[in-house]
Amino acid sequence: MQWRNSTERYGTLSIALHWLMLLLFIAVYASIELREFFPKGSDPREALKTWHFMLGLSVFALVWLRLLALKLGAFPRIRPEMSKWQHWLARAMHMTLYVLMIAMPLLGWLLLSAAGKPIPFFGLELPALIGKSKELAETIKEIHETGGTMGYFLIGLHASAALYHHYFLRDNTLLRIMPNRD
Repeated sequence: MQWRNSTERYGTLSIALHWLMLLLFIAVYASIELREFFPKGSDPREALKTWHFMLGLSVFALVWLRLLALKLGAFPRIRPEMSKWQHWLARAMHMTLYVLMIAMPLLGWLLLSAAGKPIPFFGLELPALIGKSKELAETIKEIHETGGTMGYFLIGLHASAALYHHYFLRDNTLLRIMPNRD
C-alpha cells in the first residue's frame, strides 16, 4: 500500500492518522470523564486532567500532519457515486471535525493560559498564549465544554454515517479508510 492517497483509497499515512486520532479522541474524552470518579485535588484526578491536556494537544499537533497528508494526495472516489447533497453534507461534516480538532485543543491551551496554570506536554511546559484572567477563563471553559459535548455528537454522527454507507448504501466509503488486509 502506498503512503499517499490515491483516487481509489486513502494511503497508509492518512489511514494511520485517522485511526490514531480516533484512539486519541477516546483517550481525551475518557480522561476528562473518568476524573469525576476521584475527589477534587486528588492525585488520580489531577493526573487524568494532565493526560487530558497532553492528549488534546497531541490532537492539535497531529491534525496538521493529517491536513498535509490530505493535501499531498488525491481524494479517493466513492463508488457508487453519492448525490450532490450527500457529498456536500459529507464535506461539511469533515470540515466541522477538522475545526473541532483544531479549535478544541487551542481552547484548552487558552483556558489553561487564562487560568494561570501550567500547560504540560509530555515533560515540556508550553508557554501561555494569553495573560491570566479569571473571567476570560470561565468564558473559554464554557465554550470548551460546549465544544466537547458537540464533539460527542459529531464523532457519533460521523461513525454512524460511515456504517450507514457501508451496510445500507453498500458503497466503498468505509473501505477507503480501513487498513489494508493484504
